[in-house]
Amino acid sequence: MSDSNRPAFAQGPAEANIITMQQIAKLSGLDCMKAICAGQLPGPAIGRTLNFKMHEVEEGMVSFIGVPSEDHYNPMGTVHGGFIATLLDSALACAVQTLCPVGYASTSVDLKINFVRPVFAATGPLTARGQVVHPGRQLATSEARLTDAAGKLYAHGTQTCSIFKIPI
Repeated sequence: MSDSNRPAFAQGPAEANIITMQQIAKLSGLDCMKAICAGQLPGPAIGRTLNFKMHEVEEGMVSFIGVPSEDHYNPMGTVHGGFIATLLDSALACAVQTLCPVGYASTSVDLKINFVRPVFAATGPLTARGQVVHPGRQLATSEARLTDAAGKLYAHGTQTCSIFKIPI
């Protein structure tokens, strides 16, 4: 479908700006996440849509920084839980991905989020920091916290990811 024929909600970057499974399969998860963080590989397209990016990467840990805006508001006048959940999901899943060997990737099996206070555009930048809790061979678990610049907690969550061989 050409860009001019895409519905407004589906418009986005050209496919050249999206990381492919072929690229992921050639790198360890840690090398892949480091390359994304350094800008050597494209970041996740959802980051451009929701205004967040990878901030730091270590083995078993990834953080993202997101800037909420009124564009993220729900009908109640606060930042939508989907924005918060997406930041946490990204940190949780990418932390697990850092442990994947060459030719393997991970995908979310479950996600549990606890929202502890509302987020507003005035809240400012938020950091989602995910850390692996259990690095299994087939299933791995991680936990993450979403905090503001002063360290105030806004949400936290856990996730289980399945580790799989990339089928290419």
